This record gives sequence, structure tokens and C-alpha cells, in this order.
Amino acid sequence: MKKHLLLLTAGFFCCIISVKAQLPSLTKKEIKNGWVLLFDGKTFDGWQKANGTPFNGKGWKIEDGVLSTNPQDGHGGDIVTTKEFSDFEFSLDFKLEEGTNSGIKYCLIKNTSLGCEYQIIDDARHPDAKLGINGNRRLAALYDIMPPDTTAKKAKPLGEWNNVRIISKGKHVEHWLNGKKVLAYERGSDDFKKHIAESKFKDQKGFAEATQSSILLQEHGDVIHYRNVKIRVL
Repeated sequence: MKKHLLLLTAGFFCCIISVKAQLPSLTKKEIKNGWVLLFDGKTFDGWQKANGTPFNGKGWKIEDGVLSTNPQDGHGGDIVTTKEFSDFEFSLDFKLEEGTNSGIKYCLIKNTSLGCEYQIIDDARHPDAKLGINGNRRLAALYDIMPPDTTAKKAKPLGEWNNVRIISKGKHVEHWLNGKKVLAYERGSDDFKKHIAESKFKDQKGFAEATQSSILLQEHGDVIHYRNVKIRVL
């Protein structure tokens, strides 16, 4: 009996250590280079609704250091960081479910969900990925505006973690997927304006003009998983 109790106790502490090991953390090198966590793996601290009001967790959930949408809890809406950023390097890992459609937005119009979007989508199974122009609604695209470089884009299969990096400095922006740069553009350039004029945002005043804004995670009614959400100011 005593031996059995010891085994149970050991198993319990192993479970605790296992869960704790999954919480996000930064290496000494990352800290030295200015990286900070935007999600602590346990709470919604540092996040609010896109309209600037407090967020109570509806439509989202946290398990083992992973932030996920939770459609069974109803429509909670997009969430944004309480802090705003101008020049930054942003990174997170994401994992798709079958048919997922979501996104990460930046350069937001104040207190709205309107901004430049790093498209996150199941290219093979969500119909929206087939729409748009030349693939500008596919994974890693600047949603409905500019497509990613398909020769550089290497997405991992469903159920595996992918890494996103977004670099924004001045007017220059880059989208990265799994260590490869798949898109670069200059906000306000003639080429950028041309793409905007061909997009659904052509009549949206102030679109992509913000010099500082929050970072947004989209709740689109599908399940998406995020972890290791972090940023550094450039």
C-alpha cells in the first residue's frame, strides 16, 4: 500500500512538471535581444477585445500553455494586445485544425479589427483559400492583398506546429513561415497601393496607415491553436 501511494505521488508530481514544462519561456539570449512574452501560458493578462474593452475569455481557452479558440463557448471575438507597437519583430507558433481560417493582424485602425492580416488558413480544405487573386487568401498571404511566394512557403501538415514571424520596421513589412521569408512589401508604395485598390479594402479610409497599433489574434469561428507568442521592439 505504501509503495503504491509513493508511485501515485511520484506520478502526480511528474504530471505537474510536465504541464509546467509546456508553459512559454524565453532563453537568456532572447531576453538579451529584447524579446518579451505576450502570453504567459496561464491567463489572458495583456489582452483585451479589439474594441478596447476588457476580455473575459469567452470563445477562447488556455490549456497547457496553449491559447486556442473555443467555438463551443460561443463567439468571443478577436483579441488584441493591450500594448501598442510600431517597429517590431513578432513571433508565435500555430497549429491548424481541419478547415481552420484565422489570422494575425497589425497596423490596426484604432479600436477595430481592420488591419493588415497575416492569413492563417487550411489551404487544402477551407474554401476561402481558393478565392482572391493569385493566392492572396492563402496561408502566409497579406490577406486579400498580396500572395506569399509559393516557392519559399513550406507549411507543415495538420496537427504539427508552424512558426510565424512578422517584421515591421517603418514602412517595410515581412511575412515569414517556418524560417523562410515568403512575402515583403512597403506600405504606401505605388505597388502596395495598386494591390489595395484591387482588394476588399479599397474604400476603407486609413487602412494600413497606422504607425502604431496592437497585435490582433482573430477568432473566426474555427479552432486555431497558438503558443510562444512573443515580440521585440526594433
